Amino acid sequence: MSGTASVVSGEAKTVQDTADASPLFRPARLGALRLPNRLVMAPMTRNRAGATGVPEPIMATYYAQRASAGLIIAEAATPNAVGATYPNIPAIYDDTHVAGWRRVTEAVRDAGGQMFLQLQHGGRVGHPETSGHHPVAPSPVPLPDTVFTPSGHQEAVVPEEMTAEQIAATVADFAAAARRAVDAGFAGVEVHSANGYLLHQFLSGATNRRTDGYGGSVDHRIRFTVEVVRAVAEAIGPDRVGVRVAPGVTANGMREDDVEAVYPALVGELRELGLAYLHVVFADPDSALFRTLRAAWPGTLIANPALPWPGPLPADGGRDAGERLLAAGADLIALGRSFLANPDLVARMRVGAPLNPIRDAHLMYVGGETGYTDYPTLV
Repeated sequence: MSGTASVVSGEAKTVQDTADASPLFRPARLGALRLPNRLVMAPMTRNRAGATGVPEPIMATYYAQRASAGLIIAEAATPNAVGATYPNIPAIYDDTHVAGWRRVTEAVRDAGGQMFLQLQHGGRVGHPETSGHHPVAPSPVPLPDTVFTPSGHQEAVVPEEMTAEQIAATVADFAAAARRAVDAGFAGVEVHSANGYLLHQFLSGATNRRTDGYGGSVDHRIRFTVEVVRAVAEAIGPDRVGVRVAPGVTANGMREDDVEAVYPALVGELRELGLAYLHVVFADPDSALFRTLRAAWPGTLIANPALPWPGPLPADGGRDAGERLLAAGADLIALGRSFLANPDLVARMRVGAPLNPIRDAHLMYVGGETGYTDYPTLV
């Protein structure tokens, strides 16, 4: 298997041979972490934090319920106020946020789990009513959709083009947020350069129309992501840092016409930093680009399978798709909605038990326990 997530030899089998035959349930290593299996809980925005971004106690319950995942990547937390996307998302830029997240990491650790925290700046995906600030982005290109705010969906505003000073300050904010995440008890952080948020906006020529050193050529468009990742790695150590990318994903109005040029170039810059992992969203083992990135990336590769979206999940929750990706060279498999609806997803997949259906009406924005901490387990 490629990368640094290697099978730990000499482990005693704890379930029947038929379950252990799947590589999904074999132990692995991720930097200094020993993972009991290769299933990663993907980061998913659930809007259960307080109005100021402080994680609520219910979030500790939610994540602790899912601690059997080999690794949990906690939902996106904003590194500064202007980067907030939607109401009730968590943040990680002051001491109250650190204290709130520490309750979460302690609960997960007590349940036997381990966590990274995703760091996300929304860029143009935001609204003054939510953050109290006008959104900023690489260029004044608005989101071609509505944005959810405390008073409901509103038309997106035209973002302000970031100045060189704002870019430098944002890089510093990511580094400071990473240090706070470690203080809060996370084993590391994932830099979000995917799904149409700020770093992804810099990568795309459709949203980045700059003519300075951060726009135009591929080398210039990848520069901001590289600078953010390098600063975060210098702040907490590269073995504590992962990066998430989503080549060609159209979320949040994104369009990319040159993924075959952008992402190999980005990976070529990042590979020299000695990072913990690269996380590829909607990974397709039959894709030439996936094979190119796998060959170019020397470390651990986390693959998020390209499962139906929108639409129902396959009955196996993505197990078959995950096994195909492992066979194609991925080291770990990130699943989102399957973990959302099944706190004991690892146990269910081991024994082939049916999975809980997802309550779509309670994915985001609604708050409370329903569709969050009340999904049943096998026992």
